Amino acid sequence: MRTGSPNQPFLLSEPMILLFPRRFRLSPLLCLAWTAVLAIPAARSQEEGAADTLPSTVVESSPATAPPPRPAPRPAATPRPEPAPLVIDDALPQAASLTVPTVAEAIEALSLRPGGAAVIDAEDYQRGRATTLKDALDYAPGVFVQPRFGAEESRISIRGSGIQRTFHGRGLKLMQDGVPLNLADGGFDFQAVEPLATQYIEVHRGGNALEYGATTLGGAVNFVSHTGRTAAPFQSRIEYGSFDSLRGQVSGASASDDSDAYFSLSHSSSEGFREHSAQSNQRLFANFGQILAPGVETRFHVTYARTDSELPGELTKAQMLANPTQGNPVQIASNWKRDFELFRIANRTVWELDEGRFSVGAFWSHKDLDHPIFQVIDQNSNDFGLDFRYESDTDLFGRENHFVAGFAPTYGLVKDVRFVNVLGQRGALLSESHQTSLNADFYAQNVHYFAPTTALVLGAQLSHAVRDSEDRFPVPPDNSDRQDWTAFSPKVGLLWDIAPQTQVFANVSRSFEPPSFGELVNPLGGGAGLVQLAAQTATTFEIGTRGRTDRVVWDLAWYCALIDDELLSYQILPGQFQTVNADKTIHQGIEAAFEIELASGLFASGSGPAIAPDGKGVAAKAPAHTSGDRLVLRQHYLWNDFRFDGDPTFGDNRLPGIPEHYYRAELLYEHPNGLYFGPNVEWVPSGYSVDSAATEFADSYALLGFKIGYRSERGWSAFVEAKNLTDEIYAATTGVVNTYVPGSAIYLPGDGRGIYAGLEWKW
Repeated sequence: MRTGSPNQPFLLSEPMILLFPRRFRLSPLLCLAWTAVLAIPAARSQEEGAADTLPSTVVESSPATAPPPRPAPRPAATPRPEPAPLVIDDALPQAASLTVPTVAEAIEALSLRPGGAAVIDAEDYQRGRATTLKDALDYAPGVFVQPRFGAEESRISIRGSGIQRTFHGRGLKLMQDGVPLNLADGGFDFQAVEPLATQYIEVHRGGNALEYGATTLGGAVNFVSHTGRTAAPFQSRIEYGSFDSLRGQVSGASASDDSDAYFSLSHSSSEGFREHSAQSNQRLFANFGQILAPGVETRFHVTYARTDSELPGELTKAQMLANPTQGNPVQIASNWKRDFELFRIANRTVWELDEGRFSVGAFWSHKDLDHPIFQVIDQNSNDFGLDFRYESDTDLFGRENHFVAGFAPTYGLVKDVRFVNVLGQRGALLSESHQTSLNADFYAQNVHYFAPTTALVLGAQLSHAVRDSEDRFPVPPDNSDRQDWTAFSPKVGLLWDIAPQTQVFANVSRSFEPPSFGELVNPLGGGAGLVQLAAQTATTFEIGTRGRTDRVVWDLAWYCALIDDELLSYQILPGQFQTVNADKTIHQGIEAAFEIELASGLFASGSGPAIAPDGKGVAAKAPAHTSGDRLVLRQHYLWNDFRFDGDPTFGDNRLPGIPEHYYRAELLYEHPNGLYFGPNVEWVPSGYSVDSAATEFADSYALLGFKIGYRSERGWSAFVEAKNLTDEIYAATTGVVNTYVPGSAIYLPGDGRGIYAGLEWKW
């Protein structure tokens, strides 16, 4: 009998349990979702004369304006036409770039994914506070993200990948303009991303990220930068709010016929809701693009980030309920922090060919980490990577065909030195190791429309990973160690364009996740020796639909991942974690995002909007719409049914660390003059376990927020946003343990009531 969180609002019915084997059970919600999918073709009668293909869904709070359909199949010898320029206004045309696709091109490309994928427009989340990764990805379908203490360090997960890590992310491939942000061992830093310097964000869930060389269960998230052709010539923004939170940004852009440049300089700081949770971050993002010849473009990206973060630590539940603003006294006394400097330079060069395009990407990043916790961790790392990629849109057998293949090697060197923590200062030397990471991923995928509206998708990856640790101190004994893993990950999928604005998709894919050094290093032995771990592998089944009508935009998917050797990270002492391989686990769930226009023309009609009606802002100004004002409901829902599968100790218990149900919604009134306002809610309707034995549970919660603002394409914009209006005491996230010991400090309180205001000016 299954054990788990009490008061679960949705349960598997007995007939479903009888019909499906233990490792492949469906929720009744799936039956409802599939019924909706089958009912969709009835809506196509009014669109019979339109194109046979459709674009992918864009997540934005804006009218459901249909992007242009994919071009009709071209003869094999016909070169790809250049995209038509998108016009911001009469003063600033937006030209297409070979190295940074426009939003419209990104939408068109995502329509070739036989599974969950979406574009998040930066103009949308910039209508409120835009400080953390949660601010940017709160309404991204399939993404679960919760900050540890109102800061950028978060628990971020797609399909349960990396759900038990509340720091230094893993289980996803983070990219900046298609070039990896991950370190070579797979880990990544949240502070390496600046939401305000981003034009849009692509989210590729699970195996739908294969063509970017992503091998993980979760997939990939790609932050696409502004360029000198898409950004305003000059922009400034300032935000201020509760807990002495201050954020400022200035950016500039310039473009000529054959070159363009963009830069963004930002600062953010906060005293934090909790004691000993102050943050300070400074970031520079810049890129320079140059057209070298007709059909050849290169672009350099430069990133500098400096971050200082105090770590308040976990509390017991009693401490959290009594005073959520307090910090852990032990961690305060030892001055736990995570500070680092990051410098990164990357390049991508693209050649347009008669039958496709070829690109080469390269990056080097240097990070200097100073991390006093239970030990003082001093790491100096250098990471290098390449990406060779070929794409072709040449027809095959007289039918539309899209092919991509690539090779993406990464290599990293880390000098890891650890000291005794003496009140936050370095004490005696404990260990020194030199760590080397190597990943080599070959990938290929082909999308072939064997019928006018139906495509077969075939893909595969071959991956090899090496982790090598050379023990430098203490010796003897010599605890040097090396581990390596190899995997082949195939994928097959189907796409069905059932109407010009509606798709149904299905796919089956394999995933492969080798452990990072954060999981391999013995938590008690410091840098000496490696924990023996297998790579995590999974087979994932997925079906779903995406599309739009005049008033509704949706993205709906069900998935079931059968996982072997899942990497589970358990807290054994404050700041110390031990990663183990589970035997067999199951991750299944529903990812749903709906945008519904409830009403329009309430108080205004016919006038042009202050912002682009498709939410692109300065990125891609579309013709003014005439529908006037409107009332829009946006919803994001996750069903996370993650379980052990017949574990000898934990049976079929739910995996700890993430709620089974998560719901986020916003009701927004939008006026064509740029005014918007409305409430929002975040709801976790049932408690969830924090230990694998299912003996301790984080409580359910509901948060109420509200924002009001004015957004313009040029000139000034402003907003005021309130979060957690009822001042709810809740755990934003928790640590995860094997078996809970009563009174353990494991809870990380979310921020209390906060008010934030922002002012922006564009020239």
